[in-house]
Amino acid sequence: MLFRWHGVVVNMILAALLICGAVLYTAYNRDRSGEKRFLEIRDTESGKAYGKWPLHEGEEFSIEFIHSVHQSSVRESFTSEGKVIRPVQARFSSFGAGIQSNLDAGQVMSRDGDSLVITGFDSAFGELNYIVGTVSDHLLIIRDETVSLQELCGRNAHISIRVK
Repeated sequence: MLFRWHGVVVNMILAALLICGAVLYTAYNRDRSGEKRFLEIRDTESGKAYGKWPLHEGEEFSIEFIHSVHQSSVRESFTSEGKVIRPVQARFSSFGAGIQSNLDAGQVMSRDGDSLVITGFDSAFGELNYIVGTVSDHLLIIRDETVSLQELCGRNAHISIRVK
């Protein structure tokens, strides 16, 4: 008889922990308005969804690629504010075609080891558009995850990245 009650109590505790975990996960994945938010990647022509990741208010993510002209790494980092994407910094190792060389008002360029870093952006985007590399990959870096966009979307895919 004691064994039956012990099993019931253990199952009730496990169920309570599961429910609490689900509530905490849901709360953590909602912004202040109570709406769940995701970083979403879609094909710009067909609208096909390639993937989505939970994204919290103010959380950073990056897109990294090898620049096709000067063959060095570029990492563009962004944050989310509601459904708006704001650039945080651009990190690169050499100037060349397609790399920002003039600073806008409020922007600062600094050196971090071998990298040049531009911060102080005052712009916002509803979406980011990329063409996934045919030779070098584009990588999405979000939290501790690195996603190959070539593997996810295919080479030369025209994609948009949005907060939904």
